[in-house]
Amino acid sequence: MIKVSEEAKNKISTLMGEEGFNIRDHFVRVGVKSGGCSGLSYELKFDESQAEGDKLFEDNNVRIVVDKRSVLYLAGTILEYSGGLNGKGFVFNNPNAQRTCGCGESFSL
Repeated sequence: MIKVSEEAKNKISTLMGEEGFNIRDHFVRVGVKSGGCSGLSYELKFDESQAEGDKLFEDNNVRIVVDKRSVLYLAGTILEYSGGLNGKGFVFNNPNAQRTCGCGESFSL
């Protein structure tokens, strides 16, 4: 459902360690919320527990939890990490997004 690139996995592992999380035992929580210049924006944070109704996915040894409201918005998304000259950060390559803003942090369907 959500794929994780090798670069994103490496950055997730590093950041989780810095924040006291462990890539084997904890999760990356990915979601969608209202807001942003295109209507919807992405959320990404580390978590140590699943909530009722969460969907659990694993790719490239990264465990990802998504709340049930966000699952449909994120189907087929590839989480990547860009550290190039245009900025550093996680990038959501979402095939469901019909329009995205210039910064890539929000989208619409």
